[in-house]
Amino acid sequence: MFDVDDIRQLSDRAIFGRKRMASGKEGVAVSSHPIVTRVATAILRAGGNAVDAILAASLAQTVVEPHMTTAFGMLSMMHYDAATGATRYLNGSMNAPLAGLGGITGADLATGRGVAVPGFWAAWEAARERHATKSREELAAPAIELARTGIPIYPFLYGMMFEQAGKIGLSEDGREIYFRDNALRGPGEVVVNHRLADTLEKMATGGVDYFYRSRFTEKVVETVRAAGGVLTMEDFDRFAPRWMEPAWGSYRGQRIAGSPPPDNGGTHIIEILNLIEQIPLAEWGMPTDSADSLYWLSRFCLEVPLDGAAQGDPNSWPTPLETILSKDYAAMRFELMKMRDPVPVDPARSPYPGSNHLTVVDRDGNVATVLHSVMSLPWMNGLMVDGMSLWSGAAHFARNMPKPGDRATCYVAPHIIFGSNGKPLLAAGSPSVALIQNCVTNALNILDFGMDIETSVHRPRIGGPIYGGSTANSVAVELDCGTPAIHAAAAARGLQFELTSPWSFHAGSYEGIHISPGGVASACADPRRSGAAEAV
Repeated sequence: MFDVDDIRQLSDRAIFGRKRMASGKEGVAVSSHPIVTRVATAILRAGGNAVDAILAASLAQTVVEPHMTTAFGMLSMMHYDAATGATRYLNGSMNAPLAGLGGITGADLATGRGVAVPGFWAAWEAARERHATKSREELAAPAIELARTGIPIYPFLYGMMFEQAGKIGLSEDGREIYFRDNALRGPGEVVVNHRLADTLEKMATGGVDYFYRSRFTEKVVETVRAAGGVLTMEDFDRFAPRWMEPAWGSYRGQRIAGSPPPDNGGTHIIEILNLIEQIPLAEWGMPTDSADSLYWLSRFCLEVPLDGAAQGDPNSWPTPLETILSKDYAAMRFELMKMRDPVPVDPARSPYPGSNHLTVVDRDGNVATVLHSVMSLPWMNGLMVDGMSLWSGAAHFARNMPKPGDRATCYVAPHIIFGSNGKPLLAAGSPSVALIQNCVTNALNILDFGMDIETSVHRPRIGGPIYGGSTANSVAVELDCGTPAIHAAAAARGLQFELTSPWSFHAGSYEGIHISPGGVASACADPRRSGAAEAV
């Protein structure tokens, strides 16, 4: 699929900063790395559909962006089938071990106790079996090729390698991949991972059984338990992805399909948009222009996910979803919010920006939008098996500790907004701490203020709680999101925030596609990451 010059040229484009829009009717893809986007569009050009493209790209992303994701992580997808009009959600998030993780702390995340039961490969295969047209071998081929040929170390990857060098160098695999003569490899050097290439080949041949029920699984369990963890072969054997009905809502008459609990980020987007219907947003304008909007959007996007942290796995913890998503509940909630000050936030509990999101629309109008992740700091525990990093997924258990064997509660948010014609209008999601703020802001820019997607992603925005932030009850606000007077007026009402640079890494990365009534799909990568959008 690639030659060395292709890889080098695409990698050279993996920089932060202004991005270009891509549009077309034959298929569009957007991700946080140009190589990954090219994998998706190459699959589309070869006759694959949106699911073929997004699965090949997601697996390739575990090679190209190893600081953000791994096939030992999680993968969840919203899918729209143009032929049937059906929209379904696939939850491939992580389970808590059956042995339980009582008393887990942040210190455990650097040990085997922080390793959760991964869902990526089970969900990947479930999506392929139901919706793809190509074989495992065909879809895994780009990832295998990239692992064996290698990729140049681009700036973002090097920054994360530098920050986590002490963890990467703990294992023989880590030193072999990322070090040279006991020194960290530098920018521009090529990272080759032959062991991972071999592992991916065996996964492509052996499918779910190889990953969850083989000698590879035994090695993972042995490695985790030697590092203090509690995973067992039974944990892997019983893992099953979930096909689910989306959480459904509406915003100013447009239907929304959001990821449902326990992946409740899509639910939160619907809840927040319900709250926004309670304020005169068209009159006030966006937070760049209004202290009222800055204050209330920040509060909505902060406090709704805080409430959602109390939701557990619906399989054992009933969630009154119909009530939570209702307009009446939003009206009552807004009245209660007006009676009190903003809810405090503990910056020490804020997760580190991470994860990957990507979205694909194919020539037939099928839509797939996926979030996949390590759900923690990169290489946080230093554990690797056969070239694959073992994630500290239990970082998300700090939000809500699942019962033993239950699924984690995560505010990942793949979602699709439908136009008046009943067809997808906007399909999107975001990685990072501020993914909720990011998705809401861009939806409002496009739906309420008529911006094209390129203009929208480059606009200033509010963010989420800052990892390790200096002020309790603070959220990130990009410096150019409003004026000093607007910032002062919002602060006077009790909103505490920390100003960050324009296009802040802490403000998410919108990986969305806007589809016109005429069927033209448009996407633009976010300047806050290293991505690219591409049309077929």
